[in-house]
Amino acid sequence: MYKQMKLVQFLLCTVLFSTRVFAASDTLKIPLYRQYFHDKINNEQLLLEKSDGKSDGSLHASQHEEINLRLTDFLFRKIDDLQNWIESNDSISSNNDKIRLLAYIEKTLMTFRATWKKKQISISEFPSLIESMEAIINAQQNASVSIVPFMDNLSYPVAIIITNVFDDNIGYASAKKVLYLKYCNVHKEKILSTIRPYVNEPFADSLIAIACLNNPTQLYSYAQSINTPEGILIHNSNNKIVKKVAELSQTPNALMYFPFLDDILSGKNSMDSIKKFIGNGEEVYDSVGYYKLLVKTEINYFRRLTAKDTPIAMFGPNGLQEVLKDKAIRHFVTPINNLHNENNLDVRMRAIDPLTPEELYFMIVLGENDIFTSSYKHSYSRMLQRMGNKPRGDSLLMNVHFDFFKKFIKMAANYNKLDTFLKTMPVRNSEYLMKAFVANLDKSGSMEDATDVADSYSSINNKQLLRIILNYVIENEQQNITQGNENGIIVYSLLKNIFLSGDSSNHIDLTALAGIPSIYEIDKKELQDDSGRIIQQVFFYGDEDGKLYFTPFLNSFSSKEWKIVKKSEWVEIKSLKGNIWIYANLPLDYDANLDDTAQVHLNNYLEENNLHPNVVIHRGHSYWLPGTISRMPINTKIVLLGSCGGYKNLQQILELSPDAHIISTKEIGAGDINKPIINYLNQSFLGNKKIVWKDMWQTLTTFFKNDSNKSVSESWDNYIPPYRNLGAIFIKAYDKMLSAY
Repeated sequence: MYKQMKLVQFLLCTVLFSTRVFAASDTLKIPLYRQYFHDKINNEQLLLEKSDGKSDGSLHASQHEEINLRLTDFLFRKIDDLQNWIESNDSISSNNDKIRLLAYIEKTLMTFRATWKKKQISISEFPSLIESMEAIINAQQNASVSIVPFMDNLSYPVAIIITNVFDDNIGYASAKKVLYLKYCNVHKEKILSTIRPYVNEPFADSLIAIACLNNPTQLYSYAQSINTPEGILIHNSNNKIVKKVAELSQTPNALMYFPFLDDILSGKNSMDSIKKFIGNGEEVYDSVGYYKLLVKTEINYFRRLTAKDTPIAMFGPNGLQEVLKDKAIRHFVTPINNLHNENNLDVRMRAIDPLTPEELYFMIVLGENDIFTSSYKHSYSRMLQRMGNKPRGDSLLMNVHFDFFKKFIKMAANYNKLDTFLKTMPVRNSEYLMKAFVANLDKSGSMEDATDVADSYSSINNKQLLRIILNYVIENEQQNITQGNENGIIVYSLLKNIFLSGDSSNHIDLTALAGIPSIYEIDKKELQDDSGRIIQQVFFYGDEDGKLYFTPFLNSFSSKEWKIVKKSEWVEIKSLKGNIWIYANLPLDYDANLDDTAQVHLNNYLEENNLHPNVVIHRGHSYWLPGTISRMPINTKIVLLGSCGGYKNLQQILELSPDAHIISTKEIGAGDINKPIINYLNQSFLGNKKIVWKDMWQTLTTFFKNDSNKSVSESWDNYIPPYRNLGAIFIKAYDKMLSAY
């Protein structure tokens, strides 16, 4: 049956191609003075047909043959029929009119091919484009017909091409306005930066209202300039939200009022009542009171969100969640982190004394990428203490309407607190909670929740809890199979296999199953450049930690095996044998931005000298990590992070280097840990060894367990090898499977 279907498809393609070649000559006699214009169309057809890499009379742009047949039909039969219609239509008597219509066809094909090549339009839009062009050409027998009515239902990419092709149409100016409205519908964030030519149009005020809903902070910025065309438009608006933002733009400390915009508009809160926390300057700013108000507002906003009522000021720059996160880190996480060497907990944790369990909850989840392990553990303990003698974790989650609950569970798992948290509630509720944790992972719009589930699983030691999570994942996989949800099947089958692969008795090889490079080992050859060098880049930052650990880092390289050359902004460390080259910027004063400048200059030097690092080491707090990622070479093979970094950073790393083996830690990287890791890697490189991560971890585990300093051993337990970095493995495998599908 399959062979018969393929034969039918082949014959149909052959018939279509043959028809294109012979139809015009068999049925019509085209005057020589117009044959040139037909040839130009035919040439564009062939160029577009060849875009799939083959010249076989068929356009292969999809894995589904029926789609390819439809595309081929539109490219050849549909276009040829339109050419024939132009030639045979007696009502188009003028030679110039026929040439004009033929030119529209050629320009449409040429513009689509160029736009598709730039990935600015999908191939699936091609039939819609051709049908629209055909309808307009039919109407263009009368040159006085505007193209505007034909644009109503067109997608923005198709509308762009139609407008550009028919640029001599009487409705072109109006069509440009319609096109701009479609542009604004797709790019709401760019309304304010592009609206100036249209500020006097009737639709300008409605666009301003849309821009405000999309990003009130951006509108606020434009409203500050009251004499610009945009500013005048904003301040003249009749929309009540726009008017309030315009009013705020002229208010001192206006951005601090933004998170409460919905409550101000509804009358639930007033600027005067909020002002008592904000004050008129930093000296009277009540950081605790302001944070408490933010938490209260977040809880109310999220309750609305779950009821499908999205608050205006909840998301985006200076929105509620961004400000809440900033204040949680600035006023509470950072102070207790900075006192991590303070043994007196009353002194160390004083900053969080005024906070309720709910306020501590938001501080913890929003400080995920910044909070130290000890800071988390002490904050978690205080959160439970303030819930009374018999704390109920399920009551806490209900009080916050389960806002960020998946993030909270992930963090509890990573810090070995999940089991104790679940025991604060009835078994039935804990099982329901874990079921919710793994539910709807394919519907969130990103893979962050699924990555959190993968990360959590690798951190759980309770076998019963692991079985519960695995069973729920399998249950969701079966549901998605029954429903035919392709993305859900990929997500849950992948998680299932990742979890099962942790038990060697299941004999699951993830690298083969998911089609990703080995996560268990990496060969030296994969790290070498064309000259046989293994080049490493180490990113240091000029804070106290960076300066403290830089000298021990240099001292770890024995003069018997390494040569160190110190430059003004970096050091070059080269092995005397083995061709290992290491470049590390100096931890110069970050207050003066000197460490950043050193990294820029080092990157320029590496690029100019054709030196491409395949090993990257980040030495610094998690808040420095975005800087490292922004300068990290593409296709890096090994990445050692001094901090966990979270989903966003993992995603960014894997976008740059899809095959990277990532070593990360749940807390700030410890110099006493990083140094042995780096030494092990370098000795493996020097010894022409393949690095097997399980062997490396076993060796280093034995080494650290024998360390007399117990804290070193505890810190080592927080490091995650590439084969257990389930979040990174999930992202790699998901992207691979999705592209293959």
